[in-house]
Amino acid sequence: MSKIAKTIARQQQKIAEGQFYEAHQQLRTISARHTKAQNWNDAIEVLFNGSLSLLKAGQGGSGGDLSLLLVDTMNKGEIGVTSESKGKIFTLLRAFPPAEPTRKRFISEAAAWSAKYGEYENGDPELHHIAGTLYAEDCEPYDAERHLTLGTRDSPEALARLEYEWYKQDEQHTASLYAARAVFPYLLTRNLRSANKAYIIFISRLSTDNQSLGMQEVSSSKSDVRVYPSLPLLNFLSLLLLATTKGSSDLFRSLTRHYATHIKEVGGWDEALAHIGEMYFGIKIPRQGNPLFDMMGSMLFGGGGGGGAAKKTPKKVDAPAAPPAVDLD
Repeated sequence: MSKIAKTIARQQQKIAEGQFYEAHQQLRTISARHTKAQNWNDAIEVLFNGSLSLLKAGQGGSGGDLSLLLVDTMNKGEIGVTSESKGKIFTLLRAFPPAEPTRKRFISEAAAWSAKYGEYENGDPELHHIAGTLYAEDCEPYDAERHLTLGTRDSPEALARLEYEWYKQDEQHTASLYAARAVFPYLLTRNLRSANKAYIIFISRLSTDNQSLGMQEVSSSKSDVRVYPSLPLLNFLSLLLLATTKGSSDLFRSLTRHYATHIKEVGGWDEALAHIGEMYFGIKIPRQGNPLFDMMGSMLFGGGGGGGAAKKTPKKVDAPAAPPAVDLD
């Protein structure tokens, strides 16, 4: 057994015996010594094994502290994003108790590390997907949305499922508001494939669970569209996705005019649609800095969506009164 392995084993034994404080302090001291000597691998092994043992022992605060120190050490050592390095992050992330306050900071700092030393400017997609699904399981929808939007090809299904479960706590006529929360973020990050996938999954569950909605299939030589006579804004989302897929600015303008009254009743969609118009159809909007992600955070994601204790019953999305049915042009 190597010297570092023996060191780790001794501290794990202390943790098993309930000597949490002593183990925590000694692990910090040992890792600091290796960090000072730039023995990055040894420092990382000490911090990873120590934090994991503490988290498994229910010591979220101490385990979280060492987990944050691990990310800091990876930054100082300029450790690249590899299957091994991010595997350590994933393992620790899954070991965190849901209500542990340091988990949110750990996720944020790990994502920043993966963005700096990995190939994705917004952070590793797999890390975002794991974080998003954990937040979804813990009924933290705003944080889940942020991360799933930047996740993997599996994330649209997770996001659509989250929004649909959230929608089921609300009134039937609000379906379009929740579907939009799965569609707009992907469109705003130029991920049209995921936007379409999330929408299809959402409306499939909606149709299965609500036979009384009276969905109609409208087919043409170029496309097939599901129409919901009682949910005009759901039809708008479907046609918006069709317009972005085809790159048709005329269809986009026609849609926003046709559904203008309903869009106004919802409130909050105008800015997203303005950015979509510019991104996909070249319809310029006044430039005031770079408001895109601020807008996504404040309008679509419900602001800060704070950490702390899990919100087991998130509040409903504000919605207008049930809109009257309209026919499509």
